[in-house]
Amino acid sequence: MSVDAVILSSGVVLACVTLLWFVSIRLHDVSIADIWWGPGFAFIGWATYLELGAEGARFPLILGVLTLWGLRLGLYLAKRNLGHDEDRRYQAMRGRNPHFWWQSFFKVFLFQGAIQVIVALPVFAIASSARPLAAWDIVGLALAFAGVCVEALADHQLSRFKALPDNAGLVMDEGLWGYSRHPNYFGNALLWSGIALVALASGGPWWSLIGPALMIFLLLKVSGVVMLEATISERRP
Repeated sequence: MSVDAVILSSGVVLACVTLLWFVSIRLHDVSIADIWWGPGFAFIGWATYLELGAEGARFPLILGVLTLWGLRLGLYLAKRNLGHDEDRRYQAMRGRNPHFWWQSFFKVFLFQGAIQVIVALPVFAIASSARPLAAWDIVGLALAFAGVCVEALADHQLSRFKALPDNAGLVMDEGLWGYSRHPNYFGNALLWSGIALVALASGGPWWSLIGPALMIFLLLKVSGVVMLEATISERRP
């Protein structure tokens, strides 16, 4: 795994989150950090590509999937969030702390940037591999692409459901949402599980799997399912 690629990507992420922090002060809205989450991984992937190039088809294929996922998610969140009030999570943090405007740089933007670099560990491992493409790579790529499709479809179904006035206050229980309350998070978990499998197939070190494991842990226990489930009965009785 190339240390130079990790350093370069970390620098790119630091520059981007710092710029976004200044914009958030101007807008009085930290929610733009959420919009950056997906595209941030695409930035990491392309910074790594510029540093290392690509030998074979493995990394370009992963980079394509990662870029598709990141841009799709970023545009979706931008359309959903921009022009609306700051996310209730950040409003609560701001209400409890008069110094949140500058502390948000460390607690939100810098913290999220550090998480992105850690989660991207398998991407660095894949980029550094010279092994030829193998069967397990194809399986991993298929899983990752399926994750992108599941997440995109789930978001589209929920947006279409919410757009109908008659559905105000109702629970979405059709399509993918008929199988899970969180199919978009399931798609995200599929994506990173597929990337982890490709990292293993490329000969990446075992600790590169810390990234996908952290992502799935966050989805299940920190910023995803748990946070929504804590208030879901109040919002959707």
